[in-house]
Amino acid sequence: MDDRVVIGLYRHGVTYANVNKQFCGWTDVSVTEEGLMALRGMQVPDYDWIVSSDLTRCVQTASAFWSQTPNQKKGFREFHFGEWENKTHAELKHIPVYRDWLNDYTIQVPGGDSYVAFAERVEEEFQQVLTEMAEQNIHRTAIVTHGGVIRHLLSVFAPEEKSFSDWTSDNGQGYELSGSLSAMRRGERCISLQAVPSMEKNNG
Repeated sequence: MDDRVVIGLYRHGVTYANVNKQFCGWTDVSVTEEGLMALRGMQVPDYDWIVSSDLTRCVQTASAFWSQTPNQKKGFREFHFGEWENKTHAELKHIPVYRDWLNDYTIQVPGGDSYVAFAERVEEEFQQVLTEMAEQNIHRTAIVTHGGVIRHLLSVFAPEEKSFSDWTSDNGQGYELSGSLSAMRRGERCISLQAVPSMEKNNG
């Protein structure tokens, strides 16, 4: 059996929280109209299976990219910012624990996630996807999720070892991880990584 798989990791389209530079983790916001138009103008590869976070912005993005109905998974939600949800840096910068967190993001956010809890949740859900791929002989899967989720998964599975803070993830953009399914199920890094093409569709 061919063990090689491709997993696309896509960040949702632009929301007003992104525009306003608000911390938005579990708050259920929508992609802007302009954001949806931009998504529909992108050319993305096809996949056998589409998975998404259960939050609206990710479901909308998946639906803009592909005709398949996404399989929604709560484990792929963004980091929960607790008491800081919908707040901006300017609104939080006077709070000592926030300033400490900026220098050490392992500190638990008041009423929200710790990085350890976030990482465990994301990795557990990712392993569940890998298990389902193995059971159903799926070779190409797209996961539409959030910036923090993508950056964490890249820090664990990308061929090049870089920390969470060294990865970037732009709205509507993605990466494809390629490698051995069984190796990734053992927690090993993938073989190759590429930015997913997102060239505008040719209107001609």
